[in-house]
Amino acid sequence: MCGRYSLIADITQLAMRFEFEAARLEQPPRYNIAPTQPVLSVRGGGPRYASYMRWGLVPSGANSMSVGPPLINARAETLSERPSFRAALRERRCLIPADGFYEWRRGSGSRSPVRVTMASGEPFAFAGLWDTWRHPGGEHVTSCTIVTTEANELLQPVHDRMPVILPRELEPLWLNEEVRDPALLSSVLVPYDSGLMDAHEVSTLVNSAVNEGPELWEPPQQTRLL
Repeated sequence: MCGRYSLIADITQLAMRFEFEAARLEQPPRYNIAPTQPVLSVRGGGPRYASYMRWGLVPSGANSMSVGPPLINARAETLSERPSFRAALRERRCLIPADGFYEWRRGSGSRSPVRVTMASGEPFAFAGLWDTWRHPGGEHVTSCTIVTTEANELLQPVHDRMPVILPRELEPLWLNEEVRDPALLSSVLVPYDSGLMDAHEVSTLVNSAVNEGPELWEPPQQTRLL
């Protein structure tokens, strides 16, 4: 799964990497992005454009925003079967930029957090889905979810799931609004190459979503996990 992540690159760098217009957008460094917070997302539709969405998808057909836990993750294996995600897979896909995400070691009573990044340290994109929920009174909320898949070899000792990270060459396919074939789209929702990733234990300060700042990345030891 993915329940917390980071993004500290400035908006100009992100606009160049993900090919969107950065005007009127701000992206302060975020070391501990948590569910229900606004998150940067990138959509297609001709020129790419970026906006902020609530992390935790609220389906357009929901009676209210508060029914059940927030849908922060969507399992790749069942997207076509779940009413909450089926139409979004065909019609409402996005990229969710990040530079790392956190998982917690299974079986650890102290909840030891692990930060997972690209070995290069560069930003990358989660595969995301989005939707807009409208209240009868006129309020509307655009929200998103991060697609997950089975863990790769690097993550397996930590957790059995991981977010889908799209290789850069597949990002245009994911954003292409003319592509609606669920089988084709599902074929790219696979574990990322573990040889291109790194993982390190970080401070337990990450465990609380109220904590922010570079001190969250200070490891209890400087040993690489795998």
